[in-house]
Amino acid sequence: MSLKDWEANGWLRSHLSSPKEIAGLLSIVERDLNDAAASELSADWKFGIAYNAALKLCTILLHSSGYRPEKTLQHYRTLAALPMILGDSRKDDAAYLDACRIKRNTVEYDTAGAATDADAEELLNFATELRQEVLIWLKKNHPDLMP
Repeated sequence: MSLKDWEANGWLRSHLSSPKEIAGLLSIVERDLNDAAASELSADWKFGIAYNAALKLCTILLHSSGYRPEKTLQHYRTLAALPMILGDSRKDDAAYLDACRIKRNTVEYDTAGAATDADAEELLNFATELRQEVLIWLKKNHPDLMP
């Protein structure tokens, strides 16, 4: 499937992004990467904050590609679009982020202590690397949206 197919299915809608929007999302990413690295937070909170950074990076990719998710399953669709935008080699990364989404929901809504320091560190490292790739992709594919 493609993003156009998802739009036809009603899972995405058209979206016109702007440098201001991308700059705002990148500022959230920067804040979250810094906050997730703070040692005084619990592993659950570090994990949730690192997850938010990764989600915002995927949001940048989706918005820059001209789409935004519809109301239902917004996080899931935003993460699942990753390989459609960056290529099939990112399918495992989308699956990893979906597993992180589920774990984040657990620590946010159900029970404390489900994320470990190792989980948080792994996701923080992933999001930090993804940030670099998103910036390279953005500069190459949508330089007009670079802040």
